[in-house]
Amino acid sequence: MTDTNTFTDDAFTEAFFALHHGLPRQAPGSDASTRRLLSLCGPLPERPRVLDLGCGPGRSALLLAAEAGGGAEVTAVDRHAPFLEELRTAAAARGLAGRVRTVEADMGALTGEDFADGSFDLVWAEGSAYILGFDAALARWKRLLAPGGTLVLTECQWTVPEPSAGARAFWDPHCALRTTAGNLAAAQAAGYQVLGVHHLPDSDWAEYYEPLAERVRTLSGAAAPAMAAALAATREELDVRARHGQEYGYTGYVLRPVTAGDGGAWPARPETAADVAAVREVNLAAFETPLEADLVDALRGDAAWLPGLSYVAEAPDGSVAAHALLTRCEVDGAPALALAPVAADPALQRSGAGSSVVRALLAAAAERGESLVLVLGHPEYYPRFGFVPASHFGIRAPFEVPDEAMMALVLDDSVPVPTGTIGYPAPFGI
Repeated sequence: MTDTNTFTDDAFTEAFFALHHGLPRQAPGSDASTRRLLSLCGPLPERPRVLDLGCGPGRSALLLAAEAGGGAEVTAVDRHAPFLEELRTAAAARGLAGRVRTVEADMGALTGEDFADGSFDLVWAEGSAYILGFDAALARWKRLLAPGGTLVLTECQWTVPEPSAGARAFWDPHCALRTTAGNLAAAQAAGYQVLGVHHLPDSDWAEYYEPLAERVRTLSGAAAPAMAAALAATREELDVRARHGQEYGYTGYVLRPVTAGDGGAWPARPETAADVAAVREVNLAAFETPLEADLVDALRGDAAWLPGLSYVAEAPDGSVAAHALLTRCEVDGAPALALAPVAADPALQRSGAGSSVVRALLAAAAERGESLVLVLGHPEYYPRFGFVPASHFGIRAPFEVPDEAMMALVLDDSVPVPTGTIGYPAPFGI
């Protein structure tokens, strides 16, 4: 074991950075995942103001400058000057020098006019929020967002309910990982609504670890104590991933601060037995006929019912303000989810209660590992949650319907999207 007293923390940090210089990535990720997270943000201003925190040599910053909105103005922040020099060189080579500005600064203590409250439409942090801690990042970066602005960050987390002692022995001293559900709860408690969740596929780890492992092999036998320590720490990290990688992973969160009327005032949760009558009343009030209310009751007794995927939004007095339901359906035999019905108390429509319950329900489905949601609904309403015409994926309804009204949302793009005709459960009567 290396004697850490023979070098300073700064020396170790410099060795760690040197180990990563010139690598394509400094954390798990991919251009595909960056684009997926960007798509979950919804519409952006034509030339959004973007802040990339812990940017490293700028893989995400360059993509955002080229593709966010009509081309973004990116402020890229990192404490390591050589990484920023790499980014400036790459931006110039791509003709993006005018869109990328680099700032050497501590992303946890941003001050001055350049980082005034409300300065950015999009704050981005891939693989860097862990340095502050997830909760601290949520709290410190919120003020930087302009009205309607979005925070995107990725976080390492447990993917199993009970991680092994071996996995915990590595992670617990570094940072206390949570599950997706724990991070979603933390985001909501910090005053954010969840626009989207993206679980990074294993291939995103390979993009980071394969070049890093090759670099470690190349530098093996390094004599400098600080570099030897950095290599040893990296070998341990790679070994833990090989032995326990199925127990943890990276997930991206797309978040927006709650404001009046956007649904944040309506806490959403799974329905309980005590809510059944109220759910029926909301559906009866929301629709012209009892068909939707009867459909919910029929689905409760069907094999398509999935406990925990019937959600309600609560009014301030605790009553049910809105309801949304996901049940099992198929696309030519492949499992999917059907979102139907979605109902809000007519007196509370346009209050955000319906949006709140849908977002919470979709986040719950993503947490369970579901990959595809289908909805037949208003084409001006559901795209706010990320839905696009199902025909984009070769998915069609089993009946005649306007193309723009039959929509699909991919929750996990590491799972192949099936093509073919939707098969609804029997209570739908199709």
